[in-house]
Amino acid sequence: MPEFNSLIRRPAKLVMISLAGLGITLTSAFAAKHDCGGVKVEVTTARKQEYAPLVASAMENKVKSAQVEFSTIMESGDWSAAYVSTPVSDDGMMFFQTVNGKKHFREVWGGYADPSEKPELVSWAEKLGAPQDLAKCFAETVTE
Repeated sequence: MPEFNSLIRRPAKLVMISLAGLGITLTSAFAAKHDCGGVKVEVTTARKQEYAPLVASAMENKVKSAQVEFSTIMESGDWSAAYVSTPVSDDGMMFFQTVNGKKHFREVWGGYADPSEKPELVSWAEKLGAPQDLAKCFAETVTE
């Protein structure tokens, strides 16, 4: 009978370990969504048409609006950011501020970031003037 109990306990332990791992994964996924809740917006055709000319005009190298591809768009108050790709540059997060009803390019962030760099990324975006929720979502997005 002890052998039978041992056989039952092993699968039970595996189930518990699997559930614990799933809980950690779901918690991480929830945290990522929580950092961007209400900030990440759907990348619609209308938003692409709004942001593509802004991105194209901010580029030093000539690029057509139609060549701009969007991975993510975030909006918070008068600030927004778009993670973009173009044929003439590395991917980057471009920040915009709305002043008198018009979006103005403020800065671009490009490169690679490790999750341990999130505090520095949040600080960088906040110093730029971005609201805290946008800064946190930016940091979460570029370290995913």
